[in-house]
Amino acid sequence: MKQTLIASISSLLFLSDLSRGAVLSPGHVDIYVTARDTGQRLAKAGEAELAAGLPVSEKEDSIFVDPAKTFQTVIGIGGALTDASAETFYKLPLDKQQEIMRAYFDPQNGIGYTLGRTHIHSCDFSSESYTYVKDGDTNLDSFDISHDLKYRIPFIKAAMAAAGDHFTLFVSPWSPPAWMKDNHSMLHGGKLLPEYFESWARYYGKFIHAYEKAGVPIWGLTVQNEPLASQTWESCIFTAGEERDFVKNYLGPALWKDGLKSKKIIVWDHNRALLYPRASTVLDDPAAARYVWGVGFHWYVGDNFENVKRVQEAYPKTHLLFTEGCNYPFEMSKINDWQWGENYGRAMVNDFNNGVEGWTDWNVLLDQHGGPNHVQNYCYAPIHADTATGQLYYQNSYYYIGHFSKFIRPGARRIISSSMTDTLQTTAFLNPDGRIAVEILNLSGQSQPFNLWLDGKSVKSTSPAHSIMTMVVS
Repeated sequence: MKQTLIASISSLLFLSDLSRGAVLSPGHVDIYVTARDTGQRLAKAGEAELAAGLPVSEKEDSIFVDPAKTFQTVIGIGGALTDASAETFYKLPLDKQQEIMRAYFDPQNGIGYTLGRTHIHSCDFSSESYTYVKDGDTNLDSFDISHDLKYRIPFIKAAMAAAGDHFTLFVSPWSPPAWMKDNHSMLHGGKLLPEYFESWARYYGKFIHAYEKAGVPIWGLTVQNEPLASQTWESCIFTAGEERDFVKNYLGPALWKDGLKSKKIIVWDHNRALLYPRASTVLDDPAAARYVWGVGFHWYVGDNFENVKRVQEAYPKTHLLFTEGCNYPFEMSKINDWQWGENYGRAMVNDFNNGVEGWTDWNVLLDQHGGPNHVQNYCYAPIHADTATGQLYYQNSYYYIGHFSKFIRPGARRIISSSMTDTLQTTAFLNPDGRIAVEILNLSGQSQPFNLWLDGKSVKSTSPAHSIMTMVVS
């Protein structure tokens, strides 16, 4: 494991020339690969030049890139900065903390995360349930985020500093305080009582102002994490109509009144399976839709990639954001299974091709048990840390996500990338600096030769079995 980690870090350091904007010749192609059964982890696998060649042939598989056709603009790619991640982080030696920050957020020597999510008071990946107000305080006079000042806010600020100029953070609540709900518990679902709609709507604004006063800017917020799930952890049920009416009558007006009109409100924040009916219920009501920036979703029930496209087709002015996904349940013995990374590759290619503007993984860091988690709902993170020894474990998911976050930067525009073969899935982006990043995903057990075509020129390459490739054209 140690040798693999050293090799992986060396591979990332090898990428730094590209991030610093090295001048490359026109039509130059740099190739980076992560592949199963090899030591390649975001490794530089070669260089080539696009050149005029023979006419396109149906006998040779090809990928065709057309930068003249542009689509959505990327906000960022990243993960969640939770209590669990922060608590694990501060149990580690300083050199390991620095390595994690560099590995995730440094755009030169890491994978350059630029998007983050955090939670409004506790979630399952907290060591305990807690809120920011005293019971019965409908005026929110007791609102206090001092709990978060110990670990989570310093962790987020460290990530922001490591990321530099580009870092976007959105927030999500898992449950209102227990006294605001009909089941008198933050856990096991339940519903927000009507007499507390106004107080709960103002709670979001209180949180945003408190975090920003502490030096953590908030870009946007989701209305409710997983609003149709009654979980053993913090959860709260909203039907589609209830979410629509809460946004229309309470949350939207409260934020605007509180000087927070610029904050992006995101509805749904649950699985792709019901993405269209949940989105349409809100967006077909103009009085609610006026407050809504976009629709967020998770991956936990089926792929349902076509549902993302349905929303994009029906509501082209509405933004789409992947807000959470992770692999589970956690078993340390299976931490190196290759499927974990491939789950990310498949989801990211398809979500971006269907119109997503940002993609957010779940916890960026967890301990050797897949936590901490106050209801034992353990799962995987791209990096795990043994808090007893300080050892770090990089899952292959870290590298799969890195192929996107490293090479597809904020402000990039998706462009056409079309594959002749079902073996190769692909998406491509034109970055603000003019470089084109083409992602090529091979989920099969066989290598696949292909030609990459761009502006009438081509280059031959081969996608290894069970791999992801990034071809950077400049």
